[in-house]
Amino acid sequence: MKTLKFLTFPILLSLFFVLISAKPDEKETVRIQNSANVLKDFAEMKESIPSELIKKYEGIVIIPKLLNGGLVIGGKRGKGVAMVKLGDGKWSDPVFVTLTGGSVGFQIGVQSVDLILVFRHKTVLTDIKKGNFTIGGDISAAAGPLNRNKSALSDAKLEAEIYSYSRSRGLFAGISLNGSGLNIDNNANSNFYGNDNSSQEIFASSKNTSDEVVALKESLKNFK
Repeated sequence: MKTLKFLTFPILLSLFFVLISAKPDEKETVRIQNSANVLKDFAEMKESIPSELIKKYEGIVIIPKLLNGGLVIGGKRGKGVAMVKLGDGKWSDPVFVTLTGGSVGFQIGVQSVDLILVFRHKTVLTDIKKGNFTIGGDISAAAGPLNRNKSALSDAKLEAEIYSYSRSRGLFAGISLNGSGLNIDNNANSNFYGNDNSSQEIFASSKNTSDEVVALKESLKNFK
């Protein structure tokens, strides 16, 4: 019995140190890393997001592993990040966001989808503040063009306010986003940045030099 107590104490002590050493922003760090991986995967696909679109448009939202599905009444739920282009052409630090939505109709099963939304005007994102933005209610999202023909896309009129790209199991998959709400995740922002900066203040900054944020911004440069 004494031997058991002797062995248990070091184990509990080790567990204690593991718990107190865990970073409060660990979940947010993983979310940024997953978002960077989604961008890398999209950039490496044969039919990807055109670089011209990334150059001309001012905002982007990445939602890794968005859950989409249900039985008759469906729903969507995902967590990701949003970034906007600053005046000097650099991308802002990431703001944490959530996307939720529901739908009614015949459907069964659950699908995990990597979702990217590209915004023509950054003010759509910077104006969300503490409220939410409803896709379809405020502005609809159109299926995004692919870079099958780069020369044609260079001359194409890219006029939709939001272009949507969704991928499941390595292939592009259509997904309806009408009625889905995009919200600022204030708790995640506070956990990661360690302050009470508003989403607008984070969108206006590009000062974060953490490895994961640098890698996320770098992944946006890989679209060619």
